Amino acid sequence: MAPLCGSGRRWKRAVKLTLCLFFLIPMSSVGIRNPNTIFDKKQKLEVQKQLKRLNKPALKTMKSPNRDIIDCVDIKNQPAFDHPLLKNHTIQMRPSFYPEGLLFKESNNVSSNSKPKITQPWHLNGRCPEGTIPIRRTKEEDLLRASSVANYGRKKYDIIPNDDIDYSTHEFLVCSACRARRYVLWNECRQWNPQVQEQNEFSLAQFWISGVDNNGVYYHLFQDYSTRLFTFWTNNGYQSGCYNLECPGFVQTDNQIALGTSFTAYSDYGGAQSSLNYFVFKDNVHGHWWLQLADTYLVGYWPSSLFSVLSNSATRVSWGGEVINKNIGGQHTTTQMGSGHLAEEGPTRASHFQNLKVIDDELVLRGPRDNHEIVTHPNCYNLLKGDDFIYYGGPGRSLNCP
Repeated sequence: MAPLCGSGRRWKRAVKLTLCLFFLIPMSSVGIRNPNTIFDKKQKLEVQKQLKRLNKPALKTMKSPNRDIIDCVDIKNQPAFDHPLLKNHTIQMRPSFYPEGLLFKESNNVSSNSKPKITQPWHLNGRCPEGTIPIRRTKEEDLLRASSVANYGRKKYDIIPNDDIDYSTHEFLVCSACRARRYVLWNECRQWNPQVQEQNEFSLAQFWISGVDNNGVYYHLFQDYSTRLFTFWTNNGYQSGCYNLECPGFVQTDNQIALGTSFTAYSDYGGAQSSLNYFVFKDNVHGHWWLQLADTYLVGYWPSSLFSVLSNSATRVSWGGEVINKNIGGQHTTTQMGSGHLAEEGPTRASHFQNLKVIDDELVLRGPRDNHEIVTHPNCYNLLKGDDFIYYGGPGRSLNCP
């Protein structure tokens, strides 16, 4: 297997920012422990302490149709500021620098007809007021599904191929661009809701930004089959760091987008398509890495003080899909990747990323170069790429994928 970047050296565990988007999170195969057992009684105090740390006091609370509970928390009281490096951090509400070509429109200057609509199920019951951010509440059963309270929200699966992965169950489609600097644009990602056969499998689409070659992660956090938006970051090879706001680090500024929750629109095979623009870019004044959705949602940023390698730039960006296949009965499962259709089916049928852009060392906006591909099981899931787009996906078990 060829390396994504470099000259065949082993994958390193090192400093990295990982941004993962549009994951399908299946129900966990690990059942909730019986709260009446002696073991759980001993853990009760620890669980309650952790819940108090994770769930900040809410100024407003809304229930979502998909059973999520969304708390509107004072922006100055968000989990990010529990991080020792952010104790005296001043919130930056917008970047001091915008890369040339990146659009952002102030929401109060955009008409209701022209503003891109991003809707999540909890919006049916209200919105968070100015000065607050929406946070998906962590429940007791969420903590009990983790291997331990301390491990809640941390890694379980690697998301980049490496020497330690069992490729009989872990399958990837990866396209990476080396020497990508400053910021990345991932435009018009189609939103699909793939089917997962087993509760302990998953299917995801993602992109991530790396300081050097290393491994990525995944962890079962939710108990439904909805496609959810979430992020992950780490700065020490996954010894710490986690998803969304489950540990301190990411500073959220937007009061309309809740990380870890689903969307209300998906694409239909051969029919109406639902897509969304994503931007991740570096503010070269303060050094923070910003996440922006569409042209009007500055979701927040990872402060520069969290990272060492990424404090200057990224060396690689990657796009791709990933599944876990449990090989039930010696057969590949029917867990889909993307739309569940192979790449050659093309627009409105296959999943894709398009209008991929990076900034190079000369600060020139361009399509990704020096691309490297990894396709672990091409008979089950495949990938086709152009200068600035990738089609990918597949159905899992089929005549060609027994």
